[in-house]
Amino acid sequence: MQELNDIETRVMNVLAKALSRRTEPVEISPDVDMVAGLGLDSLEAIEFLLQIEDEFDIELDFENLSLQQLNSVRTFSAEVVARREPSR
Repeated sequence: MQELNDIETRVMNVLAKALSRRTEPVEISPDVDMVAGLGLDSLEAIEFLLQIEDEFDIELDFENLSLQQLNSVRTFSAEVVARREPSR
C-alpha cells in the first residue's frame, strides 16, 4: 500500500506539471477525474503520459490506453504499478 501512495504522489507531481501548474500537487485528490475534474486536455494528456514514462521508466501502450485509465490518479497509479511489476 505504501508503494501505491508513493506512486500516487509522484503521479500527482507529474500531473501538476502537465497542467502547467494550474493546480498544485497538494490540491489534487487521488480520486479526482483528471479529465472532467482537472480539465486535462488532449495535448496535456500526451505530455502527462510521456512524462510518466520518463518518471517511472515504463512504456505505456498508447494504442490501448483508455480515458477510463485517466479516471483518477488512484486508477492510473494502479496501472503504473501493474506496468512496473514485470521488470522486478
